[in-house]
Amino acid sequence: MRASRNAETSALRTGLSQLALSLAAFGTLGAIAAGAAFVFGDDEAGGPKVEIALFSAQAGPPPLLKARLENSLAADAGVEPSLPGVEYDENGLPEGSGDEPVNASFTVTEVSTGSAVNVPTPLPKAPILGYYERTPAGDVPKIAANGSTPAQAYARPFAAAAGVPKISLIVGGLGLNQNHTLAAINELPPEVTLSFVPYAKDLQTWINRARAAGHEVLLELPMEAYDSPNVDTGPQTLSTTASADENVRRLNLLLGKASGYFGVTNYQGAKFATDARAAGPVFSALKARGLVFMHDGAATRSALPQAAATAKLTFQVADRIVDAEPSADSIDRELLQLEALAIQNGEAVGVGYAYPVTIEQFRMWTAGLKAKGYQLAPASAVAGVTTTAPAPAAASAAKHLAP
Repeated sequence: MRASRNAETSALRTGLSQLALSLAAFGTLGAIAAGAAFVFGDDEAGGPKVEIALFSAQAGPPPLLKARLENSLAADAGVEPSLPGVEYDENGLPEGSGDEPVNASFTVTEVSTGSAVNVPTPLPKAPILGYYERTPAGDVPKIAANGSTPAQAYARPFAAAAGVPKISLIVGGLGLNQNHTLAAINELPPEVTLSFVPYAKDLQTWINRARAAGHEVLLELPMEAYDSPNVDTGPQTLSTTASADENVRRLNLLLGKASGYFGVTNYQGAKFATDARAAGPVFSALKARGLVFMHDGAATRSALPQAAATAKLTFQVADRIVDAEPSADSIDRELLQLEALAIQNGEAVGVGYAYPVTIEQFRMWTAGLKAKGYQLAPASAVAGVTTTAPAPAAASAAKHLAP
């Protein structure tokens, strides 16, 4: 019995000894590896890595970008929707990162705003003599004495190639964010139409810069949304409850904020679009001032085409809102749909907004458009506007960049 107990004890001791030796060996190897990482490793590479796309830093709050289809992706004043899934604290850093991005490395993909894709011939600086009148609301468009319209004077001249499908792009929500607006002006081809918010600071300066880079311009008209007043579209919002005279007064205030646009487009307006009675006087006033209306196509039930036909106002509806989902893959899919529509109908219009991802996808897509057998056309050309303005001055665009 005693011999058996001694044998068992010996086996147990042997097992424990082997376990201790194994732990010691692994501990030694771990210590060697940790020491090597400490001596030869990269401290920053060990932290969490986030890759984001940003514009250059600028002072001021994030932009109030234009709301999405049916307000489903509406942006608040303090939200920057161009980076889905990333929220920022008051210091402009990803939320929860503290005062500095400690123990995290950020790869920042910079979207250039300093150099143009090309040096296009600038469009004439606004206002053009004969196409405006002085009013208490400011300089508002008027039809010239010879019958030509501001739409014809301010649209970008375009010579269409016969038999080649036309595609137009409109970028809206511009003027609220400096870097986004500069990127759209400088990085996109001059055939891309730019749409500006009427409440933008230095609106005329922005329009001058856009036209100096060859872009024709639209002015956005705030219109009543279904969930108004929760969606604040400003004091000059065209409303279904306002009188005809009041809506025309507000329209003139909006039109008087700047010069140089060939037409207008809607900002929100799902509810206003259902009321032909409210839209009628506004459309008659736009017709009398020689402008056109480009609708972004967001309204599912719209009385605006009927109101435009009654007023004999040139009215064009965009075929696609291409960044309802603001991601590169989704935008690319929508642009392919535009190509298909252009083949089917001979032309197509797509609308996007001042998101960095939208501007970047538009820039890359337009670069290869001609090789695919399409022609990039200003939106005015698809709307049927024929230009009558004098030929653009053969001056350097830099001369037109000053306020």
